[in-house]
Amino acid sequence: MKTRTLCAAATGVLLMAQLVAVAQPAAATTATSPAIVVAKVTGPGSVSSTDTAWNVKATDLGIMWDNGAGEILTAFGDTFGAAATPPGANGDDWRSQVLLRSSDHNLWDGMSFSSAATDAPGHAKQLIPSQKVDNSEITVIPTAGVSVGSRQYLAYMSVRHWGAPGYWDTNYAAIAYSDDNGQNWVTSGGPRWDNPSGNDHFQMAAMVRRSGYVYLYGTPNGRNGALYLARVPEASVLTKSAYEYWTGSAWQTGADTLATAIVAAPVSELSVQFNAYTGKWLMTYLQGSDIVLRSATAPTGPWSGPSVLASSADYPGLYGGFMHPWSSGSDLYLTMSDWTPYNVYLIRVTLNPDATIGNSNLVRDPSFERQTSGSVAWPWAAVGNGGIDHDTWSFTGDRNGFVRYNSGWHDLHQVVNVAANTNYVLTGWLRTSGNNDNGFFGVRNVNGPPFAEVNFHAVGSWTRFTVSFNSGGRTQVEVFAGIWTDNGDMWLQHDDFALVKA
Repeated sequence: MKTRTLCAAATGVLLMAQLVAVAQPAAATTATSPAIVVAKVTGPGSVSSTDTAWNVKATDLGIMWDNGAGEILTAFGDTFGAAATPPGANGDDWRSQVLLRSSDHNLWDGMSFSSAATDAPGHAKQLIPSQKVDNSEITVIPTAGVSVGSRQYLAYMSVRHWGAPGYWDTNYAAIAYSDDNGQNWVTSGGPRWDNPSGNDHFQMAAMVRRSGYVYLYGTPNGRNGALYLARVPEASVLTKSAYEYWTGSAWQTGADTLATAIVAAPVSELSVQFNAYTGKWLMTYLQGSDIVLRSATAPTGPWSGPSVLASSADYPGLYGGFMHPWSSGSDLYLTMSDWTPYNVYLIRVTLNPDATIGNSNLVRDPSFERQTSGSVAWPWAAVGNGGIDHDTWSFTGDRNGFVRYNSGWHDLHQVVNVAANTNYVLTGWLRTSGNNDNGFFGVRNVNGPPFAEVNFHAVGSWTRFTVSFNSGGRTQVEVFAGIWTDNGDMWLQHDDFALVKA
């Protein structure tokens, strides 16, 4: 979520000028991040190259729901075109929301899109009009989606003004509908939750269809409110008087002020689903500067304590955290927004059968964001000439590791504790100078030779490399990526390493 500075032409036609973050990073926590980065979902270098396919170069959120016809519909927030430059939301061709469609069930290598709601070939359209006038209606942001039959519903908020970090004012929240798979949306005739005093409970939403109802989880505007719950018969989503609010002991129709908090503040950018693998309701949301997970046996709770999925210490400026409806088995996939590149990433965490987080990433400081200077520091180490980039070159966040020289072997590496005789998968994102002709990524004995690795040559854009191995009798291994720099001035950049059990 953002603050925007806008200018208007004399004719009253509003032109996009510049956007400044409200979602600028909160103070980083010390929590580790069990989730691993799978792939980039939007922008340059994304699986579907959304920047060239639909002029979606910079965007955020990534709210997903099953359309009931074999596709995932994904709504993104404020979106910009070819002139967008990091950090943050800025650029040309400002659309307050766009929608992309996916039929990709194989999420291990990322999430691809097959089509978009468009207004011209190769151009994702704005779904719902917005004034783009500060202190009146600066934008209209999607917050949740759900399908009932062939009809799609989209919850959204009308933002009046972006304030200090974590605070914004809304005019109202409402639900629009589409009968043509998200191409066109009707905003009239549906329920609306006005917010004249700034404390309405249902300005941001998560929606879940189950057992004949659509459950509507709501939070106030901003990132500092508690969580409330309503439900409506699935045939009556557009009838506000049909909504029942959870009072803490019963469902009751009437004003939304009847609802009592089911999770204490702060809750923001919420995602809820019923998870078949665990048999529980799962909830993910932004709590302070982290994305957290909670679970419950009933939609009303009680909810478990929060467990960190992704920490801003590893992904500065993270927000969102929306669960993919086609997550299956122990794998839970989510979209995560990252402010600096102002784009969306697919991340994955493993669940235990009791809905707790299992099989965490064993690499410490996997994205190099905990490095505090340009020199490599624990838990990472360098052979030869290496350092830390702090710029907008990284795959995620603000930092990445690098090695660079004109002769000899140079690498970054880390000693990781493992269990003996266990299968593991190592992944990492790499790119190189064009003259690289001999690089290696893999695992080796501590202070010893490699035993599982892949060879790479020139890597033009950020690319994920994967190495599978069995630890044998080892209880420690060294993960590494390096290059032989015997072909002139050569460099290798590293980001977002992960080591997990296979």
